[in-house]
Amino acid sequence: MNYLWALLIGYALGSVSFSVLVARFKGVDLFTEGSGNPGATNVKRTIGAFWGNTVFILDFLKGFGAVIISQQLLGGEGFNIDQLAVAGLVGAILGHSFSIFLKFKGGKGVATTMGGLLAIMPLVFMIGVAVWSIVFFLSRTVALASILFSLSLPISAFFIYPISDIRFILCAVLSILIIIRHHSNIRRMLSGNENSFPTK
Repeated sequence: MNYLWALLIGYALGSVSFSVLVARFKGVDLFTEGSGNPGATNVKRTIGAFWGNTVFILDFLKGFGAVIISQQLLGGEGFNIDQLAVAGLVGAILGHSFSIFLKFKGGKGVATTMGGLLAIMPLVFMIGVAVWSIVFFLSRTVALASILFSLSLPISAFFIYPISDIRFILCAVLSILIIIRHHSNIRRMLSGNENSFPTK
């Protein structure tokens, strides 16, 4: 039952869409502006870097917080701390991507994933962030950086955890989910129409 509670706690946290809240505060409808995606990248593109980075940090903290809260509130004798952490993070990502407050719409979940990975698998997180940073620096394309970040997760986890470990399984599932959530970006990249940030 505690694992279900961890999932629900994570979902509740994840469902809070900071991108939509910030955009509404600034008088912008993210669903009709920019890419139409309620995420930090679209906030940055339509409102500015400060607000986009703020939303990214808040989304990051949703994933991190879901893991820590699940472990601290629900951990105890007879409960696997890693499984509680994974349940909390999965709930947060599902909430972010399919928010009950946005009629089950949402963002891509990359920042929330990063926050949870820092709490559960810091080495996998650091490798993933390095991949993301290098790809973004070279391409200036957030979607491409996020897709390659997701691909790095099961690859790096493979060398750290047994394939039967729930943390490796989590990385594999997250990689698939992030890629699926970027299907429209992949189509735009293949057609040469994907948005990118200008080189400063």
